[in-house]
Amino acid sequence: VQSVLKPSHHKDGQELNALLNAPHMQALLLAHDKVAEQEMQPEPVTDEKIYENVGVYGGETVKIVRIEKARDIPLGATVRNEMDSVIISRIVKGGAAEKSGLLHEGDEVLEINGIEIRGKDVNEVFDLLADMHGTLTFVLIPSQQSKPPPAKETVIHVKAHFDYDPSDDPYVPCRELGLSFQKGDILHVISQEDPNWWQAYRDGDEDNQPLAGLIPGKSFQQQREAMKQTIEEDKEPEKSGKLWCAKKNKKKRKKVLYNANKNDDYDNEEILTYEEMSLYHQPANRKRPIVLIGPQNCGQNELRQRLMNNEVDRFASAVPHTTRSRRETEVAGRDYHFISRQAFESDIAAGKFIEYGEFEKNLYGTSIDSVRQVINSGKICLLNLHTQSLKTLRNSDLKPYIIFVAPPSQERLRALLAKEGKNPKPEELREIIEKTREMEQNNGHYFDTAIVNSDLDKAYQELLRLINKLDTEPQWVPSTWLR
Repeated sequence: VQSVLKPSHHKDGQELNALLNAPHMQALLLAHDKVAEQEMQPEPVTDEKIYENVGVYGGETVKIVRIEKARDIPLGATVRNEMDSVIISRIVKGGAAEKSGLLHEGDEVLEINGIEIRGKDVNEVFDLLADMHGTLTFVLIPSQQSKPPPAKETVIHVKAHFDYDPSDDPYVPCRELGLSFQKGDILHVISQEDPNWWQAYRDGDEDNQPLAGLIPGKSFQQQREAMKQTIEEDKEPEKSGKLWCAKKNKKKRKKVLYNANKNDDYDNEEILTYEEMSLYHQPANRKRPIVLIGPQNCGQNELRQRLMNNEVDRFASAVPHTTRSRRETEVAGRDYHFISRQAFESDIAAGKFIEYGEFEKNLYGTSIDSVRQVINSGKICLLNLHTQSLKTLRNSDLKPYIIFVAPPSQERLRALLAKEGKNPKPEELREIIEKTREMEQNNGHYFDTAIVNSDLDKAYQELLRLINKLDTEPQWVPSTWLR
């Protein structure tokens, strides 16, 4: 049996989850309707008993709400202690509490099944109600605050750039209502009424999960990340592993966490939390460029070459620019765009290159315009880039689709490279795996998807499947691209 109320994990202003399982609710204002007998614990409370007791609340207007408490369907409300009172502090969207419209933020819970709640700590209430089910009768003092009707909130869709596990978060108002998610998940945020704790669904969960979950709000998450970084820097290396070090900082940390002001030591925009996304369907005549990213020796060059060879009418690469002289067999505009060093450097300054570099005293680079030429021809432009070029590309108007090509396990990678006649040392293999981790850590927020190249044929088929899907299904892209 699920508990009716869950204790808070806060010390101050404790909140806890009113896990009141209610497929159906009735509110009766001292009505005399006969209610069918229900199995409950403790023994059923008669209307007469309730009416006898309500007089003790100093003549205040009370309302009685009857709730059929089934198992395993959370009601979706949190409560807190205010002096001696137990107050409903939040109604979560999608739950029976919200749908019924009978419980409201600010209502005080006086009794449940004839047991006085006022004066009890939230943890006592939790223990008391742990085993209750059946018909629960609540006596409430309705909230005196005349709240304006809530403004119609627009749903925003965001991509998460961090992992979140509410069971590890001491600040979440209620762990049971917290929504866990992973970096890269799309979240539908349906309420930002509380700036610290948004209410959201994970993409694809709406149908089988009627109750919204709590996630940290953007500025709240940025503040605590900035604070965490400050604490990490404050720690002396030799003491960083000691538990007391964390305890020492705890008070300071909590104080700053709840301060809504910007943290001056960090540019909060640089702390990745959420990115607003929109659905985009690529037009038939303007294909998104495909970018393959990955550590060396992970097969992205081979995959790109195979696509180019197998479907010459469909894929093309951008013609690079260079400052070197044209060779006899080369055709300008087909093999390279040949330009002067001065022109090349002025294009760099104007931000026209996605990436560039110098080789044997000559400059080489891939320009945004070269990619656009391929797109305008109706073909799909294939790019192999370094991670540091991703930001420029993503800030352009080219709408790239970025695929991370990751290596398999160290052992499998060794076998694959052996097939190609390479015999890497163990430390070289470790370096590839480490580089993968580093790329994912620093640039993972740019990736649309990832494939693990444990077998070139399978990786090629998967790559083709992902590219084909862009024609048939809309994809989530940054909302800024569509404005």
